[in-house]
Amino acid sequence: MTRTRPHSTPTSRLLAAGVLLALSFPGFALDTGRDDVSAFVDELVDQYQFDRTWLVSTLGDGETKQKILDAMSRPAEKTLAWHEYRKIFVTPKRIKAGVTFWREHGDRLARIAAETGVPPEIMAAIVGVETYYGRLTGGYRVLDALATLGFDYPPRAKFFRGELKEFFLLTRDEQLELTDVQGSYAGAMGPPQFIPSSYRAYAVDGDGDGRRDLLGNWDDILASVANYFVEHGWRTGEPVAVPGEIDDPQGFPPVGKNKLKLNETVGSLAAKGVRFDTGLDASAPTQLIGFDGDDGDEYWVGFKNFYVITRYNRSAMYAMAVYQLATELANATGNVGVAASAADVAAP
Repeated sequence: MTRTRPHSTPTSRLLAAGVLLALSFPGFALDTGRDDVSAFVDELVDQYQFDRTWLVSTLGDGETKQKILDAMSRPAEKTLAWHEYRKIFVTPKRIKAGVTFWREHGDRLARIAAETGVPPEIMAAIVGVETYYGRLTGGYRVLDALATLGFDYPPRAKFFRGELKEFFLLTRDEQLELTDVQGSYAGAMGPPQFIPSSYRAYAVDGDGDGRRDLLGNWDDILASVANYFVEHGWRTGEPVAVPGEIDDPQGFPPVGKNKLKLNETVGSLAAKGVRFDTGLDASAPTQLIGFDGDDGDEYWVGFKNFYVITRYNRSAMYAMAVYQLATELANATGNVGVAASAADVAAP
């Protein structure tokens, strides 16, 4: 497959520089004599029948990298305001690149959408936000990323040790060369940036070749993105979010402090004075989402499908970026999907 070179923007140059740093910044060999590493080895040997000598040797090949720890401390979702975050992901160049991606993969997008009910623009927007349509998939060895975070990042060490275990199981199951697999600083892999546990749980064989290849097979990649949404409750034909108007924000979370819970309904929000258009039943679950936009506070009403997007990344800003990029892609390609679904549902 011929790939075009990504446009040189401040964001892409920063991401490319991060890849170069990841490849060149020295690390420190993981100490396999540590108690926590030894316990990890024991678990994989006793419960999953890995060879102890190979495990110790492979873990000893892992490197603890300070750059990974630094990156974990400043994710964009926690350091940027919405109006700054949006300008990274919903841009004319990313939309144009998405249209090119759509032209290359339109048939498989349409086929998978027909099979799963997940709109093609949502699938495209996910890989557009995650990796610029597969162009920037990360420059760290997944072994290094997960070993660093699993043994030297106390706030989430238990979680990442679990992902390291899943990575060992994944590479065995899928016959991947463990020490060669590249990904993000958090150990996410391929154009869809699945972490190992998600890869094992939700990846599917999209072309019937007997493998689940999320590193380079677009049939598998896009089918797996769609399957992730299906498994998390995507509702075909329903809207993602609509703009809301509110006179008194008292009683709602402050702007930018969004709780990822469907803690309201269409009826309860309307009763509290939130104005929005939808044809969904009064009992349909919702949440009010507030962002700090370019022109002040902006509010949206998120429905079940918005919540489903937050299962991919636990951030309201992320979900809104995916939705807005998806809407732009649908409009730019003339696709009738989630971009029009809010109006379709609201139609009498």
